[in-house]
Amino acid sequence: MTGFPSPNFGERRGGATPSIIVIHYTAMANCAEARERLCDPQTEVSAHWLVSEDGAVEALVDEAARAWHAGAGHWAGLSDINSHSIGIELANRGDHPFPEPQMAALEALLRGIMARWAISPARVIGHSDMAPARKADPGPRFDWRRLALQGLAAWPMPADVPPGAGLRDLAAAAGYDPALDEALLLTALRLRFRPWARGPQDATDLALLAGLARFAVDGAGSSA
Repeated sequence: MTGFPSPNFGERRGGATPSIIVIHYTAMANCAEARERLCDPQTEVSAHWLVSEDGAVEALVDEAARAWHAGAGHWAGLSDINSHSIGIELANRGDHPFPEPQMAALEALLRGIMARWAISPARVIGHSDMAPARKADPGPRFDWRRLALQGLAAWPMPADVPPGAGLRDLAAAAGYDPALDEALLLTALRLRFRPWARGPQDATDLALLAGLARFAVDGAGSSA
């Protein structure tokens, strides 16, 4: 593990401590370019951690500080995600798989962060979960189920949909922003759990959201 301190951080607002982990991809050609951008004071962007393609883990911002990685968004009733989260950037252009050394390093990193801050698997999310109107990372090639098999993320088991509950109700219970239109909520859900699915919402979408909402409340219902 190496350190390349970024100047792009501040204090967490309102005495907040990390309760969410947000996973990103860098969308840049390589790790060196991403590091340069994340440590450039002119960009005003950063993350707590950067993981290279070969599994090197780089500390950019102290976890106790507020890194500038999430931007505008919402998760589980929170809107200042930067103050409540730890950001992890994975060096990946966004159009190719995540290498095995990188995934293994991410898993080890997640275990440590989740233990240090008592963060539950339900609160390990993608940038696209909290900001689906403008972000798609870590994208359809990211293996969320692999993380879930190790208790490092959620993977919902389809559950019964409560009578009268619609997509927006279930999405809000799972953590998504209830102010978003249903098309964006469906896109966010499918990007993470059903990237092959097309067309209007269906019973599987609703059942997955019901399972995800259940997992968010009590940690039950994971099919991983």
